[in-house]
Amino acid sequence: MPVSLDGLVLAPVADQAPGQVGTRTRFTYHEKDGEIWADYAGGDVVRGHLVGTREGDRLDFRYVQLKRDGSTSSGHCVSTVVELPDGRVRLEETWEWESQPGNGTSVVEQVTRHDG
Repeated sequence: MPVSLDGLVLAPVADQAPGQVGTRTRFTYHEKDGEIWADYAGGDVVRGHLVGTREGDRLDFRYVQLKRDGSTSSGHCVSTVVELPDGRVRLEETWEWESQPGNGTSVVEQVTRHDG
């Protein structure tokens, strides 16, 4: 049985390009019956939402976000769920903007309480 993402808080392990999500961004995930969704904020992102599906260890979702400069952007992401040796969860992501040029990969990991 794959580990549930419901209620987990994850954060990027490295900063992306300026104006994108970074190590100060926090994603709060929810999961139910193959559906996933999350709210996120922090750093240059004032508010973001993602919604999609999970099949086994694969997530497929779209995201939208509002940045501090008032601009909005959206894209598509496919992630692989990995359980780390210490029991935390890592998402290995391949993403592509749909509202602007750009694509890449990123890693987010479960935040422990003292990581904040």
